[in-house]
Amino acid sequence: MTLPHSGLPVRQAVILAGGRGRRLSPHTDHCPKAMIEVNGTPLLRHQIDWMARAGVEEVIVSAGHRSRTIVEYVRSQALPVRTTVVVEERPLGRGGGLKFAAQALPMPKEAWFATYGDIWTDFPLTEMNAHHLQCGAFATVALARPWLPRGTVECDRHGKVMRLAAPAPPACRVNGGVYVFTPQVVPLLPDMGDHANSTLPLLVRMRQLVGYPIEGIWCAVNTPRDLRELSEHI
Repeated sequence: MTLPHSGLPVRQAVILAGGRGRRLSPHTDHCPKAMIEVNGTPLLRHQIDWMARAGVEEVIVSAGHRSRTIVEYVRSQALPVRTTVVVEERPLGRGGGLKFAAQALPMPKEAWFATYGDIWTDFPLTEMNAHHLQCGAFATVALARPWLPRGTVECDRHGKVMRLAAPAPPACRVNGGVYVFTPQVVPLLPDMGDHANSTLPLLVRMRQLVGYPIEGIWCAVNTPRDLRELSEHI
């Protein structure tokens, strides 16, 4: 199978930043989830900087809840890549948001990164793209280890603590909320709803979805506890 521009680095990306983030209240009562700060840096800015280091030139941010805050932030900042905000007039869901934002990508015949706006990670996107190109599928998804910030404890047979160890990596992996998509994926995304319930299962049946295991820090910032523990960890 030959994909359009399959040998090129990924130069464009979509960040989903339209969710309300109810579980992260009260932080999101007056602020969009993607603008929540981790040690002084908004999630959105961390993601844009991370993508810039991978050679991304264009970022489309799909905003919804309290979108004006995101629009004003992008306008006021000297960002390392050209960043455009598109605003959902009504909630479209993650899959609908991806499709809506993909229509604004400046290079529609090229591959694109996509990520949820509440993900904090810094693994090398260029290496993920190399894996994607090698496999030659329509889509690649990052496979992360669930966030386990608390350290393990080893005891002897009498129950006395022998060692306080680092967090033990879990054996399982989860959808890390970071993707590489080819143009073929766009028409497979729903106009509204969650792609995890439609597009991803379809790609699995088509054998066009591959996984890329990632290491290092990865956290989905869904609750105040997630935010507190991530801030302490980094």
